[in-house]
Amino acid sequence: MARARGRGRGLHRLVPLLVAFLVAATVLGVLAAGLSVPSVAALGALTSAGDEAFMSLPSSFTVKQLPEGSRILAADGTVIATPEEEDRKVVRLSQVAPIMRQAQVAIEDSRFYTHGAIDLTGLTRAVIQDVRTGTASEGASTLTQQFVKLTLQAQALREGKNAAAEAAVAKTLPRKLTELRYATGLERTWSKDEILQGYLNLAYYGDGAYGVEAAARHYFGVHASALTLPEAALLAGLVQSPSTTDPVHHPKEATARRNVVLGRMHELGLITTAQMRAAVRHPVTADLNVTYPRATCPASPYPYFCSFIINWLEDQPALGPTRQARRDLLFRGGLTVQTTLDPAVEKDANKALRAVAPENNGLGVAAAAYVTQPGTGNLLALGQDTAYGTSASAGQTEVNYAVDTAYGGSRGFQFGSTAKAFSLVTAMEQGLGTHASIDAPAAGPSQAATFSRSQFPQPCGLYNAWHVYNDTAWGGGTMPLMEATAQSTNTAFVALASKIGVCAIHKTMTAFGMHDASGAPIGTFPPQVVLGAQQVSPQTLANAYAALAAGGVLCRTRPVTSITQGSKVILASQPSCHRVADAGSVSQATQYLMYNMTHGSGILNQLKGRPSAGKTGTADGNAQSWFVGYTPQLTTAVWVGNPVDQTRRMFNVSMAGKSCTAMTGACYAAPIWRRIMTAALAGEPAVPMP
Repeated sequence: MARARGRGRGLHRLVPLLVAFLVAATVLGVLAAGLSVPSVAALGALTSAGDEAFMSLPSSFTVKQLPEGSRILAADGTVIATPEEEDRKVVRLSQVAPIMRQAQVAIEDSRFYTHGAIDLTGLTRAVIQDVRTGTASEGASTLTQQFVKLTLQAQALREGKNAAAEAAVAKTLPRKLTELRYATGLERTWSKDEILQGYLNLAYYGDGAYGVEAAARHYFGVHASALTLPEAALLAGLVQSPSTTDPVHHPKEATARRNVVLGRMHELGLITTAQMRAAVRHPVTADLNVTYPRATCPASPYPYFCSFIINWLEDQPALGPTRQARRDLLFRGGLTVQTTLDPAVEKDANKALRAVAPENNGLGVAAAAYVTQPGTGNLLALGQDTAYGTSASAGQTEVNYAVDTAYGGSRGFQFGSTAKAFSLVTAMEQGLGTHASIDAPAAGPSQAATFSRSQFPQPCGLYNAWHVYNDTAWGGGTMPLMEATAQSTNTAFVALASKIGVCAIHKTMTAFGMHDASGAPIGTFPPQVVLGAQQVSPQTLANAYAALAAGGVLCRTRPVTSITQGSKVILASQPSCHRVADAGSVSQATQYLMYNMTHGSGILNQLKGRPSAGKTGTADGNAQSWFVGYTPQLTTAVWVGNPVDQTRRMFNVSMAGKSCTAMTGACYAAPIWRRIMTAALAGEPAVPMP
């Protein structure tokens, strides 16, 4: 009886082995014949380990482009920012040191270059063990199979299919057999080198580093092409368990795992005994030069431009149907974005802003500038006197005061008398000419002139009487329009608007691209149109004045010249410009603004040796101030004001050693403008106004 029971127990143990043998023989026979492994449904009779998550895996294996960060470049080719979702840089196999390739193959699949998609010897052992246990715990996955597994998992995660991602790495027979099927198909179309290249770029090497190039830079501060034997062995060993063997957090475990790789390389004859011993003695910490990628815009030398350009790119239909799709492409698609930013002008702008309006000045005052090229719309620089960040207590902000709200900007600022330029263009279009005069009512800083509803009928009219003040007292009477421009006499321009029509001025403003910082149209209420009682951005004003500099040709903002993805051109941007006003009328309006530079609010900030035109602007209570000016080559808009409390009255202001009875455009904004323009135009010829 004892012998009978013993034979029964032996037979009981033998049954699973016989089943395992049959399954293994079937699988291996199918693979050897070059046929596909039976479908998952057919495998249901062999195992109950499959589940719905597995069924959601793709029915055919497609390797999609790996997520790769993009590069945003300045006009001179220097890097502005590298937006990325993962720390990954895709490289060719030739850009990976041969010793790194050898190390990875040695530890993961030493027969990689000699077997097909399946290592038959290892698979036989694995299948028998897996059928015995009912799991897929046994090893023997080839490097090709591992690449398939990692690819399926990564693609499922990127698509938000978490269940599919879990199924891709689940220890089940269906998953294992799916790998076999996909690996067989992959090796029919990819070479061994292509598979190894894909694996090295896809694998996770721990501590946030994806792919061998990112890992080499992260841990050692070198390119993958420059890895040494100890470094290569360490990286190759990380892939098996990156979270528990990375040298930053687990140096002992990393050393032990590295030495396993070195031993395997020696066993395979890839390195000599002397090389192995020297590498084993080499401390892991001796090679470490750990760096971490910083957040995109905080890491940029030009963070506010970085913020603007990312917002601008997310608004471009060429990058995708939705903002999220465009952002995904920017952060995952390996784009090269060539911008128009001139680093020299950018640095000069920020230097000028801080010299005149230092950050953390104790007054709550900030300053921003936008510099553009007339005739192209090229954005050359935008600056701000604040530190980029989220700590308001430290004076930081991520709000970009120079641009529209849609591009990360603020709600804008009242633009005051800079609006008068559009009244001048309208008057010239109506034939008033450069010798025009206007009957301007008397008014001063404390004495108002009153305009009635009958003087401004609807549409574009008043609903109540309008009380208008002048910064400089005027006793009333006929006033040359040139003098009214130089003195920025409000009552003269309000009287002019009554004569030429507020709706006509509004039409001119709209043609010149003027709009609220929010993107809404400029209102038709006379104070908005005539005296700039609406919130706009420096970007909008600079573009409008650049149209004056270009003789009446308005150009759309053009911050990017090209976007490429490898050899593929996604966007090739050309200037988008069109005429918005008669050149003769614009030339006459420019003469008024040139007179302002030589006889008015710009007199102390003329450009040496070259003609210029410009206009100051001040909001009610002097809470906001402006200077916008141009030459034929360059236009700059400068704002200085209180971005938080836009109604705070700013009198008796002192900054950077300069005191002013009021924060007018001539006091702080104009000197900043002169500094920026002088530096940016250095070495450029003096060009006459159009």
